[in-house]
Amino acid sequence: MTSTSESVAARLAGHPGLQRLPTPKAELFQLRGFCPADLAAELIALIDADRRPSTIADDNGDAYFRTSETCDLAADLPAASRIEAMITQLSGLDPAYGEPLQGQRYAEGQEFKPHTDYFTPGGRDFERFCTLSGNRTWTFMIYLNDVAAGGATRFKLLDKTFQPETGKLLCWNNRLADGAVNPATLHHGMKVRKGVKYVITKWYRDKPWRG
Repeated sequence: MTSTSESVAARLAGHPGLQRLPTPKAELFQLRGFCPADLAAELIALIDADRRPSTIADDNGDAYFRTSETCDLAADLPAASRIEAMITQLSGLDPAYGEPLQGQRYAEGQEFKPHTDYFTPGGRDFERFCTLSGNRTWTFMIYLNDVAAGGATRFKLLDKTFQPETGKLLCWNNRLADGAVNPATLHHGMKVRKGVKYVITKWYRDKPWRG
């Protein structure tokens, strides 16, 4: 097990079928078919059963900045435990550094405007979220269903847009080689135009997770 970004990127690069975006600006990978359809369906049911309005750090006053719903998935739930084990096996990251698994639901018209997953150093909520466990390092996000229209994830500064696809994994390093945060990981959960989008997200930290 590891907590270093260099070893994670090397491990991912060697995985069959996993594609790295050809850019020097960020370490960003995708893997189609990572999550099987039956597991995706179980996770969707859990999200629907226990969702709440999503929140953001460093609130900018825009009530429509993030309009999705979120579900915290307990680690002892069989479906959550199964997908957690799959992410650990793929990444090699020590589970002790991981935040609890989250699910997100986007109904028609809902989105998450351009944002980064790391907490901005010096931001209003930086100390609140980073004092105990440090900043976020890697993000692992899995689409749980196809979406009739919209709902793509756009990395504007990398000139790349990913479409929702059942079971597809996106993962990226939120940091640069020197350990500083990487602004090029700015991404937009674009509006769902038709249907509903479900994803799950797993974030990792600099230090073991302490809540």
